[in-house]
Amino acid sequence: MKALITLVLVAALPVSLLAQNLPSRKTHFAHGKQAASAKTAVAAATPVAAPAAPLSPAELALAERVQVGHVPCELGASVSVEADPKAAGYFHVRLGKEIFHMAPVVTSTGAMRLEDQHAGAVWLQLANKSMLMSTKLGKRLADACMNTSQVAVAAAMEKNPPPSLLDPVTPPPAMRNALALQDAAE
Repeated sequence: MKALITLVLVAALPVSLLAQNLPSRKTHFAHGKQAASAKTAVAAATPVAAPAAPLSPAELALAERVQVGHVPCELGASVSVEADPKAAGYFHVRLGKEIFHMAPVVTSTGAMRLEDQHAGAVWLQLANKSMLMSTKLGKRLADACMNTSQVAVAAAMEKNPPPSLLDPVTPPPAMRNALALQDAAE
């Protein structure tokens, strides 16, 4: 049964992925198993980035506002966000052994959005939390990631929750007077 499960799992992996993870015959015999596994570990930890396209002035301005550092997340996960020293405005976002090379994307909501289009990953930084999502898998890879400033904002939001989008809106006094005049004229 184990052999059948192994066969099914191996058949599901892309050939290129298998080739990357298998040590070459020369490496295996010349340096032993330890050298091959060390080479694989170094390759996994080294960010693989496509050539960085120049960013617009708006994207560079956004990059200056991205919060970098180690960010703890829910369920014991953590994400590391580091500026790419070789490409202005780009970032390396690490979750476990996965490293994404991300660029800022201008949004209409004001949320900080970093995107790795090649890998299909998105890092969103909101005032109260951050999250890492996979657009290819259609799910969150890490959620409720909070640095110290985000923890403070989340605590403040708990004490004074923002109004719900479903709550009725009370117009300001000047608008109420204009509406009253309009109703009286009709």
